[in-house]
Amino acid sequence: MIPSASSLHAEKRLTVILAAACFLLHLAVNLAGGYGLFRDELYYLACSDNLAWGYVDQPPFSLFILKLVRLVAGDSLVAVRMVPALAHAGTVALVGLIVCELGGRRFAVFMACLAVTVSIIHLAMGGYYSMNGLDIVLWSAALYVLLILYRTGNHYYWLLLGTLLGIGLLNKISVLFFGAGIFVSLVIAQRRWLATPWPYIAGAIALLVFTPYIFWNWQHDLAHLEFIHEANAGKYSTRTRWDFIHEQLILLNPFNIPLWAAGLVVLFTYKPLRPYRWLGWMFMTVFLILFINGTSKGEYMTPAYGCLFAAGAVWCEQRLIGRGLYWIRYAYATVVIIGTLLVLPSVLPILPVTDYVAYAEAVGLKPTSNENKELSELPQFYADMFGWQEKADAVAKAYQSLSPEDQARCAIISDNYGRCGAIDYYGRAYGLPKAIGTHNNYWIWGPRNHTGEVMIILGGRLKDHAEYFESCEKVGVATCQYCMPYENNVGVYVGRKLKKPLAEIWDGLKHYD
Repeated sequence: MIPSASSLHAEKRLTVILAAACFLLHLAVNLAGGYGLFRDELYYLACSDNLAWGYVDQPPFSLFILKLVRLVAGDSLVAVRMVPALAHAGTVALVGLIVCELGGRRFAVFMACLAVTVSIIHLAMGGYYSMNGLDIVLWSAALYVLLILYRTGNHYYWLLLGTLLGIGLLNKISVLFFGAGIFVSLVIAQRRWLATPWPYIAGAIALLVFTPYIFWNWQHDLAHLEFIHEANAGKYSTRTRWDFIHEQLILLNPFNIPLWAAGLVVLFTYKPLRPYRWLGWMFMTVFLILFINGTSKGEYMTPAYGCLFAAGAVWCEQRLIGRGLYWIRYAYATVVIIGTLLVLPSVLPILPVTDYVAYAEAVGLKPTSNENKELSELPQFYADMFGWQEKADAVAKAYQSLSPEDQARCAIISDNYGRCGAIDYYGRAYGLPKAIGTHNNYWIWGPRNHTGEVMIILGGRLKDHAEYFESCEKVGVATCQYCMPYENNVGVYVGRKLKKPLAEIWDGLKHYD
């Protein structure tokens, strides 16, 4: 039962307030500077300088948005992270609206919005720029449109749904899992729609919007499929299905488990929500696809949890009533808030790094990596925000030691997109040329007309580089504290007179993962 119009006004006002609070939390952290730009953010900035209909590791939508942000607001940390902060806040608002569609009132809106706000993975994805924050908010928007479609029966909402799914695919192809969930839910619980042309029209619209990325991949030897294969065979090869299950219990915030677990159960068992059991089938379809895959990261499920938070909150509001139960609602909300405050430094960089290390030791948090990497004091998520300025500084020192003639023909090369992105972003202050690289889209961008006469190489070993050049020497070392161990003590080399033309050997340097 949908609340009255006057009641809905109050619920929606509360939704806006909670979404604004979520945005302000991120804004405060970003204004304080955090720990610096994340490895992937540097790469995305480089991608936004080279707009195309596709990239090795992602579709283009998030890069179009980043380019627009840069044109309007620049590329400072605060500007770059404005979009993920807004995406997290938008997800909070949409989950509040989903609660209203399920018949929830103010407490249900508050509880569901709180759960999304304090979810560890939602906070993390709202804290740095990537396609993931946009992915979550686009799933939530599509889910809200589905609920309006269910309530009104207005088939024109299928057109909007198809557009959202298409944009979602153009942002991240995991929206295919969402599409599979919608189809299964229709087969099981809403077959009447399959007898109409509208679901197929929506699918056609989504495919049409996604088509440019399909053509881009076809033109680039199915680069994204190669990337997925190499990532699963390499950095994700040690992942197990237990990792995927375990991450469901951690990433959504352990204090949220009672809420989303209740939401999944009541979608199938609670009479007022039984008409929405198709949401449960949708969630389970996505879960089973990712579970069967075997190497899926737990975070891939994140966008699907909005409906569980909403359903669980509605059940709590409607069932935990009366003197004997009423207090449980507020006690639980208090526990969620206090518990989240205790773990917040592990998700958002709100502490000075030395204080974070002491905090992590005090609470027993061990550094983690989902890519099977060696770690030091910090988890990979934080460590990848350190060391990039130092690399640009070390390369700039080597570049400035060259004669003007050598600078004019010098190429700067590295073998991972973080290092290349650091040179492109921080190197502007030194007048460094754009980096060339062998990793993901840097390889596609090629040698940028460099011949290999003079090259500064960031990373690797002297004996390996010497095989390619008539002369090669080590001229510096980039050191950094708190960065990933393999990003510390990175050598800087100057190679002269490549033995073979750079364009000739470029194909053999490709590195996708």
